Formats: sequence, C-alpha cells, structure tokens
Amino acid sequence: MNSQETSPGPPPLGVAMIGYAFMGKAHSNAWRNVASYFDVPAFERRVLVGRDPEGVAEAAAKYGWAESATDWRAVIARDDIHIVDICAPGFMHAEIAIAALEAGKHVLVEKPLANTLAEAEAMAEAARVARERGAQSMIGFNYRRVPALALARELITEGRLGTVRHVRAAYLQDWLVDPDSPMTWRLNKKTAGSGALGDIASHAIDQVLFLLGEQVTEVSGRLHTFTPQRPGAAGLEDVTVDDAAWATLTLASGAIASVEVSRVATGRKNSLTLEIYGDKGALLFDLEDLNELGFLDATLPVREQGFRRILVNEPGHPYLEAWWPQGHVLGWEHTFTHEISDFLVAVGNGTQPSPSFEDGLNVQRILAAVEESAAAKSSLIQLTPSAPTTQTATERA
Repeated sequence: MNSQETSPGPPPLGVAMIGYAFMGKAHSNAWRNVASYFDVPAFERRVLVGRDPEGVAEAAAKYGWAESATDWRAVIARDDIHIVDICAPGFMHAEIAIAALEAGKHVLVEKPLANTLAEAEAMAEAARVARERGAQSMIGFNYRRVPALALARELITEGRLGTVRHVRAAYLQDWLVDPDSPMTWRLNKKTAGSGALGDIASHAIDQVLFLLGEQVTEVSGRLHTFTPQRPGAAGLEDVTVDDAAWATLTLASGAIASVEVSRVATGRKNSLTLEIYGDKGALLFDLEDLNELGFLDATLPVREQGFRRILVNEPGHPYLEAWWPQGHVLGWEHTFTHEISDFLVAVGNGTQPSPSFEDGLNVQRILAAVEESAAAKSSLIQLTPSAPTTQTATERA
C-alpha cells in the first residue's frame, strides 16, 4: 500500500490485477501513478495474479503490488478485493470477467472484449445484470484517452468538420515481418481468437465509432496470412490467425470508413493513422506523433486553407490539466493513466464508465462480420445498429 493511494474518507478500494506481461506492465504503471495526478477514490494495489508463482511474485515486487497469487478464483472471492483488472490473454476474458461480475466486483478488461462473439454477448449480459447491483465494468480501449483524439472527437461533435463523408484508418506494425519469428499464443486462434483483426483492428474500428459517434450498418472484409507456419517448441507450427486485415464499413449516416491493419508492414512500429474528411474540414492523426493533431478548416477562403498542426499540450485540452506546462509532451503510457482515472471516478460516482462492455460487444460484432465477409470472398454483411456508444468522463464534463 502506498501513501499517495489513500486519503480521508471511505475505505480504499482493493484492486486485483490478473496478468503481468505487456499489458500488465502498462496497467501497473497507471495504477502506480494515477493518484499522483488525478483526483480519484482511494485504492490499494492489493494483489497481482499470474500462472507462474516465481514470475508473478517478481513482477508484483517490481511493479508495487502488495502480494502475488496464482489462483484468480480465490482472489475474486476475497472480501478485500473490489476491482478486478483483467490483462490476461483474450481466451480468458469471458470466464474471469463473468465470475468477477457475479461476485460483485467492478471489472476493467483489456480489448478485444473476448475471442468470440458468443463470449462477448455473455460478458455484456453479465455486465448489464451486475450494473443493476452496483458493479461497474469497462473495456480498455486506451486510445480514446489520447488527448489529441479526445480533442478530435470534440471538434467533430462541435460540427467543425461539417458532414463527415469518409474515414481512413490504418494500424500498421512490423513485428511479424521475419518469417522466422517464433510462434506465440497470439498466432493461435484458440488462444488469440484472431490475429491483426482482433489485436489492432479492434482499436481502429473503435476509433471510427468513438470519433464519429455512429454505428456500422454494412461490412465487407478480407483477411490474409503471409507466413502460414512459424517455428515452435517442437518444430514448425501452423499459424491459424491473420497477419493482416482489410475492411470497408458503411456507417448509419452514409459515411464510409476504410480500415487496414497489418503486423507485417515493414518499417511501421506502432502506427495508428486516422484521416477524417468532412465537407467543412478534415483531421489527421498518427499515433507515432500522438501529441499532434492536423486540422484543416475548409470554411476559410481557399487561399488560406491548409492543414495546421495543433500541439495538444495546452491546459484546456482533454486530460492536460493534470500534467506538465505547455509543450511538455505526453507518451503512450499516459493513456492508461487517463483510463484508470476515468474508471475510478465512475466507480466512485456509481456511474457507467465508458467504453462499456456493450461498446466492446459492438466492436466484436463488426470484427465477426469482417471474418464472415472474408470467408465469403468479401461479401457484404448487414449489421443491425446497436445502442449509441457511451461518453467518456472527459466528454461529460
């Protein structure tokens, strides 16, 4: 327990986190720092859970958790645990989240919501029932908390782009370019659900929905695996997920969004680029320059038009009041701090955090439609619009 995590008032919320690898490290950093920068309910980092006793104990000591454990079921049953943060692989999301919600815990789960549409539907229903008993839940689409993208949402909502006609979203990485890169759980459909589609297209699609506040009505897609086998512990193993995916989405307004994702895009390390084009303006964003937003105001005379660079580091920009003086840039890790802050504030207020499990289910339906379309040679798949996505705490303020 750290002193900065407690303050006079209600007893602190006990937090358990399940999973301590890549996402566990990112979330641990956020839990460690959030109370130093944001006004959040008191909490304590009580237990870190993992399958390897030595590995999780070492991680708990390194990341500042009070203790470690290997049995997540026993941890969820504890009376001193009020929040469960799930950073485990996707195939474990549904079982853990549903059990935690049924036990009355507040739940934060990493994206994508689940490995299958059926699992996502069960999780959303469990969240609905738990919400009636006061247990809140949220899916961790952390890029909603990039200040530049939160600002982009504000500009679109204010009508600065007019009628949005089309969007281009591309999320490109290159960590699988080498065909000799070893087999991992992320390349097996049983454990990962899908490849680049669920891993990074989920982020790109969520941004389309988040920025425009719209729903997808039609989907066509294609998947491709460039390296069908990779070296494993016992020799070559079959890769059963996609290396890259493409989708065209029709929105309820009639706008069109194109989505391209790849984990074999040579030279691209973590590039999420978004281009939003309206009849009165346009926006450009690249995650590799995440403090900047390009904005063109097409209502100006043509002789004055052009994309201008907005450095999103002013106190008036989303989340920036908590951080540094103007021009002192933020990084990728800050998005998780913002995410944990919004989650804690919602839990403390007894309100539904955003994005909800229903929002995660909406993305899952689109991912499933991309797979269905790809299996049918890019046939057009119809979707029934779901309820509007919820707003973030920043947007409600």
